[in-house]
Amino acid sequence: MKLSPESLEAFMQAAAQGSFSAAARRLGKSQSTVSEAVARLEIDLGVNLFDRSGKAPMLTDAGRALLPRVEDVLGASDRLQLAAGALAGGLEARLTLVMSDAYQSPDYKTRMTRLAERFPELELECVFAEHADVINLISSGRAALGLLPATGPHPPEIGSATVAERAEFAIFVAATHPLATTAQLSLDELGQWRSLRLNTLHETGARLDDVPKSRVRSWSAPNYLILLDLAVLGFGWAALPRWLVNSYAAERLVELQIPGWPRHQALEVIWSRERPLGPAGSWLRDALLNTELNAEEL
Repeated sequence: MKLSPESLEAFMQAAAQGSFSAAARRLGKSQSTVSEAVARLEIDLGVNLFDRSGKAPMLTDAGRALLPRVEDVLGASDRLQLAAGALAGGLEARLTLVMSDAYQSPDYKTRMTRLAERFPELELECVFAEHADVINLISSGRAALGLLPATGPHPPEIGSATVAERAEFAIFVAATHPLATTAQLSLDELGQWRSLRLNTLHETGARLDDVPKSRVRSWSAPNYLILLDLAVLGFGWAALPRWLVNSYAAERLVELQIPGWPRHQALEVIWSRERPLGPAGSWLRDALLNTELNAEEL
């Protein structure tokens, strides 16, 4: 059974306005047209939606029970039309943002809130990865935008721009680690203990930092959150984003005093020049690069 959208709209407006004549004025149609549409809907559903015995039509028990369902159907129809219109206008059906654990911004929530308000039909996916894995996800088309520490030249198909935020890295060990009670360490002394290093799935074995190489065989993981867990468990020392430690392990990790540390790392947003960003991707890239969050610009 296919129900007419016009009949559903006539029923909802008649219920809301309290009469067929008022519903007709609201819809810009004749009263007879609205009455006939409601009557057809009653026939299709097999129930009486209105009691017409009085001066004004009154919802029956069946009418009151079905009205919310009709509102749901019409609401879904409206959302369908909005989504179709947005897609026809070039909006991406899905936008994937891949982020490094190094990125943390006080404006991130505001930017995401405005993205949701501006593009309500957008499906957003957030993925966490590091260094070469971020670039690989962008190059392959798996992700549209990436946020990661600036690491130098990229392949020619990758566009990039530096964001205002910078990541602060320091070297940490577990509070139970033997190094935790050492007031000052040289780089050579640090190298005598196991390091917990960042590695990537795309290019294993590549050096992704400039901290000293341990004389003890290193352990590695593809993201900073896993390295943080390994450090908390006491398996070695790791260079970690300070915000990550403060948020998840402030009482369990100790910062080591190492010459040249802590360090600040520039961050950048990247995208593929071979796959132009859609409206949502372009807006989000510009928002991530905008430090003032001007309401008119964003």
